[in-house]
Amino acid sequence: MTQPPTALLRIGIPKGSLQDSTIDLFDRAGYRVNTSSRSYMLTFDDPQINGIMFRAQEMSRYVEDGVADLGITGHDWIVENGSDVHELCELAYSKATARPVRWVLAVPEESAVQKPEDLAGGIIATELVRTVTKYFQDKNVAVKKIEYSYGATEVKARLVDAIADVTETGSSLHANKLRVIDTVLTSTTRLIVNHDSWSNADKRRKIEDIALLLRGAMSARQKVGLKMNVPKAQLDAVLALLPSERSPTISALAEDNWIAVEVIVDQATERDLVPGLSRNGATGIITYPLNKVIP
Repeated sequence: MTQPPTALLRIGIPKGSLQDSTIDLFDRAGYRVNTSSRSYMLTFDDPQINGIMFRAQEMSRYVEDGVADLGITGHDWIVENGSDVHELCELAYSKATARPVRWVLAVPEESAVQKPEDLAGGIIATELVRTVTKYFQDKNVAVKKIEYSYGATEVKARLVDAIADVTETGSSLHANKLRVIDTVLTSTTRLIVNHDSWSNADKRRKIEDIALLLRGAMSARQKVGLKMNVPKAQLDAVLALLPSERSPTISALAEDNWIAVEVIVDQATERDLVPGLSRNGATGIITYPLNKVIP
């Protein structure tokens, strides 16, 4: 009986707020990931890959130790853990947007504190204890205590002197009537690799393939494909409207007086672009989503 092949790579997927968006990213990159609510183990439709879920906060430690060959986590937790890993690439996505997240120092709106130096002798609550400690040391501000917060940090802002918490849109801080006085750290999601795995030729080749497809899926998130038929007499006018980085694809049609044009554009410009194309003679306009855009 033929034995199934042994997986070449173990990938760490962040459990929690990044879990769904990470699995969706792999799906658009071409990898189907099967999860179970009762297990931390993941199966991929690629027999060379299996997966395991860790919290983003601990991912870099497990990748550094070789429990996983590679994983996805935030730059903030790599810094917090002081992990020695190879940061292969940035994957600028998060649970809500594609913007970086910020760890900010915040106080209640009614607080007299206006700047970090005003917190000398104070107590700060945060999940990012090591990083916040270094932040105040670098500023030569002697706080009384930086205590670990086990979640729901915003509600503690009126029990201590300040909090250092992560924000993506600022809505939670605003809802809790908190005021930001400084940014401690800006972070994006990273694909990180164990150094020994990166030094292994077979693993490195596979890891590079995965990174290429993930970056392609990231590039495609804010873009759409656009197809249309254009009268030859209107081609120059239509091309002048297209904000393509490279020349669009132009193909002849069976009818001599018409040309097929295809291009990739930013999703944000599509709604303004399509009416202009129609006014300039384009017909049969089709827009379609993209899974991957490989530079």
